[in-house]
Amino acid sequence: MGGAITGMRLQRGDIQDLLTYYQALGFEALPISLAAIRNIKQDVEAGTHGVGRKSLLEDLKEYIGDCQRCKLAQYRTNLVFGAGSASARLMFIGEAPGKEEDLQGLPFVGDAGMLLTRLIVKMGMRREDVYIANILKCRPPLNRDPEDDEISACREFIEKQIRIIRPQIIMALGRVAAQVLLEMPNLRITSARGHFFDYKGIPIMPTFHPAYLLRNPKDKILTWADAQKVMAKISSLTARRTHS
Repeated sequence: MGGAITGMRLQRGDIQDLLTYYQALGFEALPISLAAIRNIKQDVEAGTHGVGRKSLLEDLKEYIGDCQRCKLAQYRTNLVFGAGSASARLMFIGEAPGKEEDLQGLPFVGDAGMLLTRLIVKMGMRREDVYIANILKCRPPLNRDPEDDEISACREFIEKQIRIIRPQIIMALGRVAAQVLLEMPNLRITSARGHFFDYKGIPIMPTFHPAYLLRNPKDKILTWADAQKVMAKISSLTARRTHS
């Protein structure tokens, strides 16, 4: 692999990207593909890493397919994979799709989604700039909390999405999302919000779910305070990378 391939010499980073590619798809053994190596090399040279991540997300969505891995499959209208930028610096993760999300196959498109969109805009971004997903890809009946077996069947997908996108920051929307990502079943969102935690080297900020804010609008100011901390952290991380 250290020699030239079709007139180009691979660098260590190219090989690391290839390994990351297959690891994100869940391969335990590495199926060497010269075409994949060429594509990665072209992405690296063109500086279009987001293109490769987009392809990875598409491959993951295809891998999930018409998922029948848990009982929620029998209730869903559409599987809700996720949406946004494959190279997003900020990722929002909720617990599960709601009624409108199930109907449209897109995350956070109902009333709670409109509130989330307003928050994103207030943070100086667009929905297309961030990535939005849920722990579960299918709606639980009557929007009940996800059950343990459903989370176990689905959590690998959100973990792979995070691994592919590699955001600078994650905002966990609501108690369930924070508990699952941080593996802290007793976490209380009221005490956890406003503080950064660590998810495999990525800072994660738990905050209130937009659906909760619709019922408790007085707490919007607390979520905005959380968002301001996130914006400051992104600026700090970006500056650090620029000067490193």
